[in-house]
Amino acid sequence: MKHIMIDFKDTYLGLELGSTRVKAVLTDKNSDVLAVGEYEWENRLENGLWTYSLDDIHAAVKGCYKDLADKVYEKYAARPDTFGAMGISAMMHGYMAFDESGRLLVPFRTWRNTNTAAAAGQLTQLLGFNIPQRWSVSHLYQAIIDKESHVCDIAYISTLAVYVHQLLTGVRAAGIGDASGMFPIGGDCKSYDKEYTEKVEKLFCEHGFERPLAKLLPQPMQAGEKCGVLTKEGAAFLDESGTLREGVVFCPPEGDAGTGMAATNSVRSGTGNVSAGTSVFSMLVLEKPLKGCYPEIDVVTTPDGKPVAMVHCNNCCGEVDFWVKMFGEFAKMLGSDITKSQLYEILYTKALTASADCGGITAFNFISDEPVANVYSGRPAYTRESGSKCDIGAFFRAQIYAALAALKMGNDILTKKEHISAKLFNGHGGLFKAAGAAQQFLADGLSTPVAVSQTAGEGGAWGMALLARYTAESKEISLADWLDDAVFKGSEAVIKYPEDEGKAGFEKFMERYKEMIGKGAE
Repeated sequence: MKHIMIDFKDTYLGLELGSTRVKAVLTDKNSDVLAVGEYEWENRLENGLWTYSLDDIHAAVKGCYKDLADKVYEKYAARPDTFGAMGISAMMHGYMAFDESGRLLVPFRTWRNTNTAAAAGQLTQLLGFNIPQRWSVSHLYQAIIDKESHVCDIAYISTLAVYVHQLLTGVRAAGIGDASGMFPIGGDCKSYDKEYTEKVEKLFCEHGFERPLAKLLPQPMQAGEKCGVLTKEGAAFLDESGTLREGVVFCPPEGDAGTGMAATNSVRSGTGNVSAGTSVFSMLVLEKPLKGCYPEIDVVTTPDGKPVAMVHCNNCCGEVDFWVKMFGEFAKMLGSDITKSQLYEILYTKALTASADCGGITAFNFISDEPVANVYSGRPAYTRESGSKCDIGAFFRAQIYAALAALKMGNDILTKKEHISAKLFNGHGGLFKAAGAAQQFLADGLSTPVAVSQTAGEGGAWGMALLARYTAESKEISLADWLDDAVFKGSEAVIKYPEDEGKAGFEKFMERYKEMIGKGAE
């Protein structure tokens, strides 16, 4: 077999730690994918909190990189010794608290935890700006008001992306999109909001916590800025074979929301995207500030600092995946060798043939709490009206609707109360891998066309590789213009448009859904 020669100085690496999978994507100078590495992991519920241990994190980063390097060697007969640039991304928000020596004080608390309602509520009231339960400042303040013993030792706090970036570069900084999930960004779109900072520091002092936020939080950095280089220790940690050399330039570490926006070319004002995996969230880049403050809507930023209305829902594919897996188990009992991809394709396609309102079936995908729907008990369920017919198509259509229902509730606020909407949503993530169904249902539910490109399945790790390449190449061009010209020019996407029957059916489903969770009168 003849191997293709590869110059690693012209390649770009993005590595993203998602909720159930860590993924690394290596691209060439045109952002075409050269190789993909993966590592599966799962969070654990310990002492009432969702977490991954440091050992989990270290093993996942190393394992994912090794898988990528092995696949590169199989394909190109060479192991990477450098890259043109690289970057780290991870699930946003959450809480990692460290002392002066860099010791983690309590286990990593992920975005999935909803023990911070009191803190988030008080901060939101103080600022008149929605501070979600997931945000790092909510976790910190909850620990302060709960008088947790570790609080007196806190030197700084990080997100997961910031932690891994610091591990590899020695630099403690955050891409501004990731930073905006820790604390609100100011009107200059470059740093934390000064007025909010003063108010929160005063509140913290009243509880005996006097460390300034400037020392607690990582420095925000915008896309295109260089954010350290791979250290000798970082290279040895990442690549235990010893092949990778120090000195690789890093872009700012970003959250999965920021990489999703880059991967779908949705960083320009008025554009939007939906990322659908373990969780689901929509991002709509704002042309003007929101008039109201809503607990269902976060205001974060693009990787280059533009304000974004984010509707984040804790639950998406998990319950659908459970049912697909069970049907796969049954197929194997019958002696079938059907693949996982084929199973999804068959079941999702069948959902397209079902009645638009799911024939009276209503599903709920609450594996964990869902603040957008005001549900605080992880308890998946489905119901059907007496006399309704429960067939496979209607059942799976209801499951996919349920995966998108809370997202629709949040977006309905934007359209009905703020009178803003995206002209087009770009979809990416696992829910869209099976062609057609989820994309059409999302278009119907949001009454907005939904595009899915050929690169949608590569997700945020590919978006992180784009941001790494942008750091190496950007010069003076804006991120939006660079994505248009250097990455997406001539790219193709499949677009699904809202259908009247589907829109009406989804609304009927939502009437039942909201009534059953006590929001029917809203």
